[in-house]
Amino acid sequence: MKKAVHVVGAVIENKEGQILAALRGPEMSLANYWEFPGGKIEAGETKQEALKREILEELGCVIEVFSPVEDTTYEYEKVVVRLETFMAKVIEGVPKVSEHAELKWVPKDKLYSLNWAPADIPAIEKLSKQSHKI
Repeated sequence: MKKAVHVVGAVIENKEGQILAALRGPEMSLANYWEFPGGKIEAGETKQEALKREILEELGCVIEVFSPVEDTTYEYEKVVVRLETFMAKVIEGVPKVSEHAELKWVPKDKLYSLNWAPADIPAIEKLSKQSHKI
């Protein structure tokens, strides 16, 4: 049986309505895929607490976590990932690269131009639909 992993991802939006995308480095699993930054939920943490901790560790900034975006389960070759994404914004600091190869602010209508990890795509689809609302 494949290992199951429950992770959270932050859909961090800036004042210009752009979304922060993080490129997985060559040494990471799913190398060279873009993703929403985040990570595993530790024992005893809420999803929101896990997200705040992971973003502080990965990007060196403090976020405020808002409403859920999507809850997706995706079966990769070696692992089954449940990814819950939440809207968020930076309230302290500036996101900096540490674990990822690159960070990029992307307009919502350009999200599809990146090569996203499969588990992140349902959230992208939701965000794209939202950006077209009038």
